[in-house]
Amino acid sequence: MLIGYARVSTTDQTLDLQTDALQAAGCERHFSDIVSGATVDRPGLTAALTECRPGDTLVVWKLDRLGRSLPHLVETVRDLGARGVGFKSVQESLDTTTSGGKLIFHIFASLAEFERDLIRERTNAGLSAARARGRTGGRPKGVDQKKKKAALALKKDSGRSIREICEIVGISRNTYYKYTRADDTLLPQKGRAPEPQENRRAPHPRAGDEGVTGRP
Repeated sequence: MLIGYARVSTTDQTLDLQTDALQAAGCERHFSDIVSGATVDRPGLTAALTECRPGDTLVVWKLDRLGRSLPHLVETVRDLGARGVGFKSVQESLDTTTSGGKLIFHIFASLAEFERDLIRERTNAGLSAARARGRTGGRPKGVDQKKKKAALALKKDSGRSIREICEIVGISRNTYYKYTRADDTLLPQKGRAPEPQENRRAPHPRAGDEGVTGRP
């Protein structure tokens, strides 16, 4: 069975062109989404992938209708292949059920791997260059200290709730509790008051002390 999937990014666009092409390709069932290509949650695509059975073929009008990126496209088609499901793109004349289509898809997979390696190499090079200049990642410590001081100052106002303090300072409850716990540990411990001198018991005399005799 040929199962079609169509997608447009906004409600201003129409699915007619894609659905007509899918019908002309022989698709018996159609699924669609009206979402951006970068959106992860696509109910229509999920339903189409779920509908596919071994021996079926998922058909799209163009490659960019299916994948958010080249790596995502390759991953999706690989998952279909592992389930015994083919993939076909009308515009690019790509059909993974044929030997030529499989060859083209392997080229796409190699390009996706090459792209990932380039991104990884550039990221590592950028981090190494930053470390060589004495810069490290993460939020500047001064920002956290300012928020901590503001949160502790607002904490003294009994009229403000924890939720209000978090909204004003721009922190989460977990961060607020972390600040307050650290502040509590810095406060001086209230020790036990010293016992008055007159209430202290004199030490029990020991045998051998002057004026004290031991037991016979």
